[in-house]
Amino acid sequence: FCIIPSMRGDLVSRPIGEVLAEAERLLRAGVRELLVISQDTSAYGVDVRYRTGFWQGRPLKTRMQALAEALDALGRAHGAWVRLHYVYPYPHVDDVVPLMRDDGAGGGLLPYLDVPFQHASPRILKLMKRPAAPEKVLDRVHAWRRERPRMTIRSTFIVGFPGETEAEFAELLAFLEAAQLDRVGCFAYSPVAGAAANALPDPVPEDVKEDRRARFMARQAAISAAKLATRVGTTEHVLVDGRVEARRGRRKVVVAHARGIADAPEIDGRVTIDDGDALVAGQFARVTIVAADAHDLTARLAN
Repeated sequence: FCIIPSMRGDLVSRPIGEVLAEAERLLRAGVRELLVISQDTSAYGVDVRYRTGFWQGRPLKTRMQALAEALDALGRAHGAWVRLHYVYPYPHVDDVVPLMRDDGAGGGLLPYLDVPFQHASPRILKLMKRPAAPEKVLDRVHAWRRERPRMTIRSTFIVGFPGETEAEFAELLAFLEAAQLDRVGCFAYSPVAGAAANALPDPVPEDVKEDRRARFMARQAAISAAKLATRVGTTEHVLVDGRVEARRGRRKVVVAHARGIADAPEIDGRVTIDDGDALVAGQFARVTIVAADAHDLTARLAN
């Protein structure tokens, strides 16, 4: 894991040379995947006015683009994946997308972005103090996918924010259909100590929050199932997490659990490799997808 700014409070960008030195240490130690995690990865360097740092004797701006380029080169040199999290849909993110590798083979920056959209109603987004232009966000999502058709976009949303109406929740469902996101999490709003939202009027009743969360996740499950079904029959590059025992009818068998380029550890789906009993954790493999459900895939080793 490669942590950049602070996770709470004011953004504090670590020196780019320090971040890259940590990444190189992890890769030299055998780490096969780096996750870039921060409060706002796309704002990297804003607090220091994109100050010039140094890495391996050469100057680099403290900026998301320069960091992504350097991490991509490190990942390819070590045959490891690099995955970006907590990226807000600012215009300069468009310049990072062309750096992404199509299928993860050979390592480098994956076609994966974790973008916390939060909501789709302009009024609710303003109350959340988030950028409030869902139509521009959709345009950006579609442009990213034109550039990288295999792009995976994961996001998180909050339902039941104070004052959220049924019509505004319907806006969120419409956004979900239009965006066709690959991986989605949803939380029912709950007060946080010291948050300004605690003072907002018209709190949403708990039962309504939970109903909306369930309806949201049901809608996304259908989207996810349809998208994963299109991958059946394709051959993909996966990273093995380990082996486990599983039941196939009355038999106990050993299978491998792995992840593809669309699957960040612990938060996304997994790929079960039915004939992966000889695979080991940290190994890359080529597999053919043979089945899918709403979240996970089943595969066999490719010939």
